[in-house]
Amino acid sequence: MSEPTPAPHPDEERLRDLLSAVPRWGRVRVLAATGSTNDDLAADARAGRAHPGSVLLSWHQQQGRGRLDRVWTAPPGAASATSVLVDVDAVPLARVPWLSLVVGLAVVAGVERSTGLRPALKWPNDVLLDGRKVCGILAERVETPTGPAAVLGWGLNLTQTAEQLPVPTATSLALAGARDVDGLVVAAAVLSELDGRLERWRQDSGELLAEYRGVCATLGREVVVHLPGGETVTGRALDADPSGRLVVDVAGRPRAFAVGDVVHLR
Repeated sequence: MSEPTPAPHPDEERLRDLLSAVPRWGRVRVLAATGSTNDDLAADARAGRAHPGSVLLSWHQQQGRGRLDRVWTAPPGAASATSVLVDVDAVPLARVPWLSLVVGLAVVAGVERSTGLRPALKWPNDVLLDGRKVCGILAERVETPTGPAAVLGWGLNLTQTAEQLPVPTATSLALAGARDVDGLVVAAAVLSELDGRLERWRQDSGELLAEYRGVCATLGREVVVHLPGGETVTGRALDADPSGRLVVDVAGRPRAFAVGDVVHLR
């Protein structure tokens, strides 16, 4: 005998209603808890159970991962973890690395739209409020029965207190001054903003690069870039190039980095 299908989370219908004007996100699931929304959605995509436009949101991510497999956790209900599946077939490979930056732009715009707060971006995949991390982003390629896709995930701190944050360099929307944080309203705002930016990403619109330059707190800063393999580079961050790479003035010569961990120097 097969196990009964669990009842949907009560927030699913409300999130669908909030996204009713955004046809892209037609497959919505909400979970009270899970290990990792990225892992769950990637597994479903590989098995053909999830398709482009799928959204998976959880109020408690128990085994969340950031870049370099860093663990991301939060008390139940104090943060949201959201992952979406995006078709990347027929998109030039050079534009795929832009997906993390596109998600960052959507989080900035969605948070401002739903709370009035104005975040900034730290290259390549962190969202900051008052210089502290409020959101991390992870984009991963996945092979599906119908072709390549990308799972785009972001974990957003909603209502944590200072004592609940894992590190002193983090913050939450509530700590940054947002009142009556409604996680579903914030999630819907981010997803709505992501919809339009994905269209511009597919069209290779230069507007995205201009928008990114306008909200990236890394540009113009003295930074240390920690590269895979252990090399570290120090210099002034000059620009983000059309491929989404960070351009740094290193001893008077520009170098472009596609990957790396960045530390802002004061």
